[in-house]
Order: sequence, then C-alpha cells, then structure tokens
Amino acid sequence: MASLCGRTAVSMRHVIVAGGGAAGMMAAIGAAGEGARVTLLEKNEKTGKKIYITGKGRCNLTNSCDREDFFKSIVSNEKFFYSAFNRLDNQAVMEFFSRAGCRLKEERGGRVFPLSDHSSDVIAALNREMDRLGVKIRLHTQMTQVLREDSPARHVTGVRLTGGEVLKADAVILATGGRSYEATGSTGDGYRLAREMGHTLTEPRPALVPFVVKEGWCAQMQGLSLKNVAVRLEKDKKKIYQGFGEMLFTHFGVSGPLILSAGSYYNKRFYGQKAQLHIDLKPALSREQLDTRILRDFEKNKNRLFKNALEELLPSKMIPVIVSLSCICPETKVNGITRSQRAGLEELLKNLTLTVTGTRGFSEAIVTQGGVRVKEVNPSTMESRLIRGLYFAGELLDLDAVTGGFNLQIAWSTGYLAGVSAAKEE
Repeated sequence: MASLCGRTAVSMRHVIVAGGGAAGMMAAIGAAGEGARVTLLEKNEKTGKKIYITGKGRCNLTNSCDREDFFKSIVSNEKFFYSAFNRLDNQAVMEFFSRAGCRLKEERGGRVFPLSDHSSDVIAALNREMDRLGVKIRLHTQMTQVLREDSPARHVTGVRLTGGEVLKADAVILATGGRSYEATGSTGDGYRLAREMGHTLTEPRPALVPFVVKEGWCAQMQGLSLKNVAVRLEKDKKKIYQGFGEMLFTHFGVSGPLILSAGSYYNKRFYGQKAQLHIDLKPALSREQLDTRILRDFEKNKNRLFKNALEELLPSKMIPVIVSLSCICPETKVNGITRSQRAGLEELLKNLTLTVTGTRGFSEAIVTQGGVRVKEVNPSTMESRLIRGLYFAGELLDLDAVTGGFNLQIAWSTGYLAGVSAAKEE
C-alpha cells in the first residue's frame, strides 16, 4: 500500500505538471513526496474546478469494492491500469484523504464521499498536502508547448507558456483532462500537445452520458426518477450492457447513474448507431409474481376504470404512458380486462423498450472516452514510450470506467504513479 504523506528520497529534479485537476494535483503530490521540485500549471483561477462539481458537488472520490469488482467496472483498457492501481489503490486513497483532514463516509454500492458532502473538502485536502510538500502552483497559466531535444534520444527539456515564457524541466506530466465539462477548462489541449510529441489518439467520445431515444413518450415523464430498475442494452439482439440501479426520464430520453454507465459501453462500440434499451420496472418480481400482484390490485379496484387502477403499481407520472402503450382502453373497467390484455401489461412492465439513437454530447458527459493510446505509454510508470521524461495521467489517457467513483480513482492512481516515476533519477 502506498504512503503519500511522507517525503522519501532526495532529488533535485524539476517536474512540471500541466493541469490542476484530480490527476494533476495527485501527480504533484507524488512527485513532491519523492523530493522533486514541482511546479503545477493551472489555466483556471483555482485548482480542482471539475472536482468541485463532481457528483453534484458531493464528489464520489472512489469506490470501496474489492479489486476484482473494481476492474470489472473499467470500460476501456483495464489491464493497463493494473500497475497504477497496485501503486495507489482505493484503500490507500481513502487513507490519504483521511490523514489529510477530509473525513469520509461510504454509501450504497461502495461509493465513498466526504463526510460533509462537500467536494470543497476534497480539494482543500489536496491543496493542504501540496502546500506542505512545497509544490509551486501557478494559476492563470497555460502551457502551449512541450519542449524536447531529439539527440541523442528524444527527451523533454521543458515547456513554453502563453506569452513565450520558457520553463526548464526534467520531466513534464500532462494531466490536462479530456473534453467533458469544457467550462472547467477541459478543452482538449492535451490532445494537441500529445500529437505534437508524436502520440496517436483513440477518438475521444463522450462517456457516462445520457441516451437520446426515438420514442416521444419519454418526454411525458420528464423528471421522473426510478430506483431499483434493471436495464439491458442490446444491439441486433446481442447484449452490450446490463445493470441495476437508478434512472431518470428526460425531455430527450433517459439519464441517471444506470443509464450513464450503459452510455459508456454504447459509445465505445456503437457510437451513433441504433440500439434497444430494455427496462424491467419490476425486477424483484418474476412474471408469475407480477401477475399475482396485478390480479390482487385489480381485485381491489374491480369496479374502477383501468386508467385509475394502477396507482399502487406505478408512479402517477408513468400511468398515462403505460395505459397508452398497453393498448387497453383507458375507460375499460378492471373486471373487464382479459387475461391476454393483462399479459400484455405485464410484458410492458418487465420489458419496456426504447430505441436508442445516440447520446448527448461532451457538454453533458461526465468523462471522456478515448485519448492517448495506452500502447504508447509504459503502464508501470505512465511515461511515454516515445519521449523520455513525458508522462500522462488521468482522463487524457484512453482509460475510463462506469459511475461509482471509479473514474476519480483512475485519476488518483495514474496521477500518483506518474508523479513518483517522474521524480526519480534516470
């Protein structure tokens, strides 16, 4: 288990970290903890701007699940992540924040949050640690170029800032993020810098992103949130994803934690193609149990109209939609509904089907899928295989996961590994 709070080896190496988000701050802490002189460059007016809005301002900073379940939650290039996770795993992250003065709590599904429910406490802990270790933070500062020499071997020599200022460095860590939440500064700058260094990219795509669907009736349920539902996403009858949890109906389709995770698997393989989303509204009940439940409800309401007899079975906002889709006349008395009509209703409740036509864009994506190809990065150090002294961390890499704190763990782990690696003497 990694220790983050103590300075170890003595080193005079100068490490420049580009990006003051989760990965960048942890990279700075890792490098400074190894004795390097560290300068962190952040183009915003403060560090941690994206962390601040993560998890609706609560910041789901990791997940407490075991190693096997953790790697099952990674969508892209999970094997590449092994070394970084081994160097700084989820338990070590929780210990770090606790020691740094950010008390934590665990919620359903292993999701870990600051006890206060304030993401600002996470940022404050990181800033305190950087201050303790002597990290120099330059705000309102943007890097425009990574400088290198090509003889005798290609290696980093420093960076050039907006305005032309040159900073010399022994190592440069790119932790500039992807393209999600552009208002926080994630405008894809790192992609250009990586390409200029000879790296290739897997096409960046929105990830953890809501679905756009064909069916207009979703809009009638806009704002309706459902808990404990099961979904199965299929393309040409082949399963892409299945899961259990919370979802939300919107004016354009569906969203919520369960859907966002499905959106990542969809965009990875079938970006922009049609797919089918099957929703089980009553996953705790078998077909037979559901039939028994409906018969019981109908018996209680046998003299009521069908449109008024589903109040105990469904949320009020959903009832008109289900009544319409059932093809049962709303004015039919419950005692007049046939067995086949009841079977059709049960099919709707166990297999409500939507046609996915795409996802929302980067402005609504929580993370970016794609980025610097991991084959061009050493997984044991996060160093470029093409340029000595150039390191990558966080969302800039082609490495992403489902919801639940997993993506921030990727940022902490890859950032820390890049930092300690960059600080070491060559």
